[in-house]
Amino acid sequence: MQYTANSLENHWMPFTSNKEFKASPRLIVKGEGVYFTDPMGGTVIDGSSGLFCCPLGHGRKDIADAVHEQLLENSYASPFMTSTPGAFELAQKVSRLLPEPMNHVFFTNSGSESIDTSLKMVMAYHRARGDGQRTRFVSRERGYHGVNIGGVSLSGMVKNRETFSSVMPNVVAMRHTWDPENAFTRGLPEKGVELANDLQRFCEMYGASTIAAVYVEPIAGSTGVLLPPKGYLKRLREICDETGILLVFDEVICGFGRTGSAFASQEFDVIPDVITMAKALTNGAQPMGAVAVRDEIYDTINDAAPENAIEFFHGYTYSGHPAACAAGIAVMNAFDAEDSFKQAADMSEYFLDGLFSLQDLDCIKDIRGYGMLGAVELKAKGNPGALGTQTQKDLFWSGLHVKFTGDTGCVAPQFIAEKSHIDEIIDKLRKTLEAI
Repeated sequence: MQYTANSLENHWMPFTSNKEFKASPRLIVKGEGVYFTDPMGGTVIDGSSGLFCCPLGHGRKDIADAVHEQLLENSYASPFMTSTPGAFELAQKVSRLLPEPMNHVFFTNSGSESIDTSLKMVMAYHRARGDGQRTRFVSRERGYHGVNIGGVSLSGMVKNRETFSSVMPNVVAMRHTWDPENAFTRGLPEKGVELANDLQRFCEMYGASTIAAVYVEPIAGSTGVLLPPKGYLKRLREICDETGILLVFDEVICGFGRTGSAFASQEFDVIPDVITMAKALTNGAQPMGAVAVRDEIYDTINDAAPENAIEFFHGYTYSGHPAACAAGIAVMNAFDAEDSFKQAADMSEYFLDGLFSLQDLDCIKDIRGYGMLGAVELKAKGNPGALGTQTQKDLFWSGLHVKFTGDTGCVAPQFIAEKSHIDEIIDKLRKTLEAI
């Protein structure tokens, strides 16, 4: 495909230093398998699955063909009061992967939209039960829940909040789960289950009957792969069961096999009330997200509405878009045909062996990892995040894409990666980090 733009000025880029990028652009013109190609024909191995979106690899003909065929057949129909068959088929396929009793799926267009949708679902559920006084939400420091107003209100990362002060009221944050004593822990830390009792303290301080839901990422991904201590998620579940608070898992990053199970809730044996998802749902081929809920939440909201009335006054113009559904169906079929989640589980040990082999480097503060998701945290130099930003750029020019948040690189190879690809990722990481 040829492009005719001769200026970079008109595109306002997201989460990017626009002036710096346009002075030294890092353009990607092609993706195939585990590699990107730059405009000069150089290859860049993708060490973060795009943005955790592409576990099946880039340039999948089966997904592209499914989208193409759907666009030719029906490119759009209103999701309000009408629908298309693909939305129901995809919802069924996703439901089969979810833990019981989560059998109802609402489609959005991103992880951010999934979070804001779930907030409305939580409010609607409590109102339908006569618990409308539950207006407070609990999240977590260093949590990331997207960029819409609801998600920013829940987020615990300063750069996502400090510019936007007009957010939802009545949101309080538990402590994050990173502890320097757990540095270089492979898998779940032994220490820290007591941090879950922050939720109990909020119940005692504000009254449990005022709290609607607690939001956590099972593994806090965007902030730098913060793992839950052993027993932490189960303790949150216990408190929620005792108090009527809903437990929401943000699985936008963990969902669809990243931990070795379909969802982290299954991997850690903790079933939430609500799961948000996106990213790998379509392998990044089409924008799409979703929210799954327990049957009781769906039934309560629907049963509270008058006959033939709209039960949940919410949706998006592109909810369940036909092309996105076609991509999602193709991805679900590929996950099944290629046994992708087992593929990820089987490669996890080799990946983590490679990642933890870097701990001898003086520039590294911590290494963490679980499944096919890991982090290399650097010792800060200068302003927080400055070293990480420069390292991400240096890695790109060395032929490796790794997503950095602050001074932490998040490494998340595709499930299709072979041992030689893992070796290449680790080798390029080592060579670049040795130069720091």
